[in-house]
Amino acid sequence: MKLLRLSNYESSTKMIASAFAVLAIAVIGFLYFGAAIAWVFVPMFVVGFAAYRIHLRRLEIKTAQIMEASRMHLATVEALATAIDARDQIGAGHVRRTQIYAVSLGELFKLCDDELNALRTGALLHDIGKLAIPDHILSKTATLTPAELEKTKIHSTIGAAILEGIDFNYPVVATIKYHHEFWDGSGYPEQLAGEDIPFTARILTIADAYDTLRIDRPYRAAFSRDEARRHLLTNAGKQFDPNIVHVFLKHLTNFELKIEQLGLSYSNSRELLHSSETGISKGFVQQIKLANKEVFTLYELAREFGSSMQIEETLALFTKKIREFVPFDTCAIYLVDESSRYADVIHAEGENSELLLAKRIGINEGATGFVLKTKETIINVNPDLDFALSQIELAQEYSTMASLPLIANGELIGAVSIYSHQLTHYADEHIRLLETVSRIAADAIAKSKQHDEAQIHALTDPMTGLPNARSLQMQFEREVARAGRGGNGFQVLMLDLDGFKAVNDTFGHKAGDRMLNSIGQVILEQLREYDFLARYGGDEFVALISDAGPDDVIDLCSRIERAVGEFELPAGDGKVAKVGVSLGAAGYDGNGSTFDQMIVAADKAMYERKTRRKLLNAAVRQPHSAPLSEFVSKEMLAGIPNMVLPERVSSEGLIVELDESHVVHSAAIN
Repeated sequence: MKLLRLSNYESSTKMIASAFAVLAIAVIGFLYFGAAIAWVFVPMFVVGFAAYRIHLRRLEIKTAQIMEASRMHLATVEALATAIDARDQIGAGHVRRTQIYAVSLGELFKLCDDELNALRTGALLHDIGKLAIPDHILSKTATLTPAELEKTKIHSTIGAAILEGIDFNYPVVATIKYHHEFWDGSGYPEQLAGEDIPFTARILTIADAYDTLRIDRPYRAAFSRDEARRHLLTNAGKQFDPNIVHVFLKHLTNFELKIEQLGLSYSNSRELLHSSETGISKGFVQQIKLANKEVFTLYELAREFGSSMQIEETLALFTKKIREFVPFDTCAIYLVDESSRYADVIHAEGENSELLLAKRIGINEGATGFVLKTKETIINVNPDLDFALSQIELAQEYSTMASLPLIANGELIGAVSIYSHQLTHYADEHIRLLETVSRIAADAIAKSKQHDEAQIHALTDPMTGLPNARSLQMQFEREVARAGRGGNGFQVLMLDLDGFKAVNDTFGHKAGDRMLNSIGQVILEQLREYDFLARYGGDEFVALISDAGPDDVIDLCSRIERAVGEFELPAGDGKVAKVGVSLGAAGYDGNGSTFDQMIVAADKAMYERKTRRKLLNAAVRQPHSAPLSEFVSKEMLAGIPNMVLPERVSSEGLIVELDESHVVHSAAIN
């Protein structure tokens, strides 16, 4: 603009000088030649004056064209700057308000035209260097890591480097490069301090900081006016030039009045940002923000899914991310069972989620069942299709739904269905986003299922389906923790099958495997729902019995012995296989016994029981060879009150182990 004014001034000066020259010649001619010369000079003067007027008009047109071009260039720069800010999730109006604050401050400090132009342009382009910062850092809602924070600091240097290629005749490059330097020297990029920081950069620092505080960011809500003012006052002399802060706050009301008059107030900006009626032409900032948010959310989704291994965590994260893109009142995730004939709602969120969690559908049943059958997405179908007659009131709550299959590695694993009563229909953009998120989620869900299955296999005995020794030790630690919190202690019960080797030898190992599986279920039926039974190894089982004393355990052991003794396993040819069981118990009293100590104590009690059993069996088989007292000590007999000797030892086609009705209880080892 300054060059434009000089050009116009020089042209006008030349024209005026030429006019004076013509006038001087006319005067001289009149003195020498008299009035007759007027017939020559008058037409020349008229023509010259007309040419001068035409020239002035052309200058005005040229000036207007240049002014319009300049205005369009500035508007383009402003639009691009706003678009850059949108990548940083900054709302509309930031660059304009920053410009008003900065230029108004510059005028108060009576800066020259070049410095004011530097502020005017610098305010528009101060964040152009953010083009070099990845989207996932700009949009991150959590605290930046040290490495990410360092990455953001390059934007002022990058911005200056971009603008150095443009021949500005005012100090805009320095203004942008140093607008993150702090008064105390702790800023960046060169740790300048105090008066070493260019004055225009110090002004821009305060203007940018105040406006940024007043708007929402991904990692925090907007500051109120008072909160932002306090922030400037608190950091005056540290981050900000204290003199500029004083002037800024003194005239803040006037600055905000200008902003209000231009329709750029913070309330107006928020309304524009969140208005659903804003068209593409007016809402380009929001469109860019949404696109950038989509990229960031997908990045976060992939990262978080990569670290989430539990299926429930994965599904909860999935529904959370869906809600960020697609509105719904209820979301249900169905997973296909092992038979591939049914699908169960494994996770639900929103309204009626508890009711849906009990839901099971057949493949090709309802809208979601159709999706599972065809592996095709459906959109805006009647939600009633997904609800049985018994749920008709629930179905009537919703106005539309969409459902799409979850496919991982080419295999169907389930479906996700969303229901809404607030929307009349889902748009194509909704489905595009839902499909994008679901593609990422499906792979994560499949991996989580594999992880959970691997965990189950690692903690499950494949023969019986019961927990294994590793799982037993983990449960023991949980019981110890519960007892330490004031529980009533628990009992460790060791169970060893009697006669199991004979089953293997007589009927084969497959029959032995079936016997282990069946006896495990027989024992389990005698326990309470919250008791714990594990296969410890070989033909041994261990049970953890919560909140039980010695008398309770004796009664339990009697029931287990009786149930095991009565069980018969068909072995073919009309024969059956039977086993007995020996039991020993050790009680945990909360005094710190270890897993190994408890197992040893229960095992010892069990083997004492087994020894008595063998001695009694020997006495029964040889009733005339020696008195019972020679086989069983008085102490042992005293430990078996109300002993009942079996009447029969064996029978054709049976493998029978002698059974007794009581168990020796061993106190815990402290």
